[in-house]
Amino acid sequence: MVVKLGGAALDSDEALNFLARDLAVLHLVGMRPVVVHGGGKSVGALSQRLGLEPRFRDGLRITDSETMEVVEMVLAGSLNKRIAGCINQFGGSAVGISGVDGSLLRARRLSEELGQVGEVASVRTGLIEDLCRDGHIPVIAPVARTDDGAACNINADEVAASLAAALGAGKLFLVSNVDGVLDAEGALVSQLDAEGTRTLIEEGAIAGGMLPKVRCALKALDAGVEAVHILNGLHEHAVLLELLTHRGIGTLITRSGRGQP
Repeated sequence: MVVKLGGAALDSDEALNFLARDLAVLHLVGMRPVVVHGGGKSVGALSQRLGLEPRFRDGLRITDSETMEVVEMVLAGSLNKRIAGCINQFGGSAVGISGVDGSLLRARRLSEELGQVGEVASVRTGLIEDLCRDGHIPVIAPVARTDDGAACNINADEVAASLAAALGAGKLFLVSNVDGVLDAEGALVSQLDAEGTRTLIEEGAIAGGMLPKVRCALKALDAGVEAVHILNGLHEHAVLLELLTHRGIGTLITRSGRGQP
């Protein structure tokens, strides 16, 4: 299983403790979680402290060389180690890495206008498989290099979906500070299949910040992942409740309407 952590779930010590405890429990009972994390708010905060005003285009951070240094300092440095350390505090054995390590990820630049912002070009899973086999929880920062060696910042949801597909993971968890997919009345939709999800997108019911998250979910399903869970990490035991209870607490998206695999 691949678990992506993002949003306010990373900004709150309490929420991070909730998630770290769940991941440690899953590891202790024999599961092999692989963690991917974002951290855009932390990057923005340090950028402003250093006098670098954050700039965005179409929701993506414009990343020049100075901003990329900050991205690496935060995502592959302080935040990555904070998450790994928190998991270890609860009895896990987490190892913090980035997509650069072991040539785990290869990036492709999205455009010249965005600077050092990329997408996943390829995945090599050997390092993750070795870490999991040796009893560790990989904690992965979404930073990678292009074929010419340039560092790139990649959307963490995309990294998580690509890793889940490459690893043959049965489940992908997208954890942030939103409860899941909401219907037109604002009520949580507990379960969807891929076809129903695409219909909601066409109708405009899924929009805004949820749209790229759901598109990553569909990408993962198309690549063979059996189920994607979108849930709110601010709730205590969010991952355990979503995984182990019948209805869960977020939105479950599967390839067909047959329910949770």
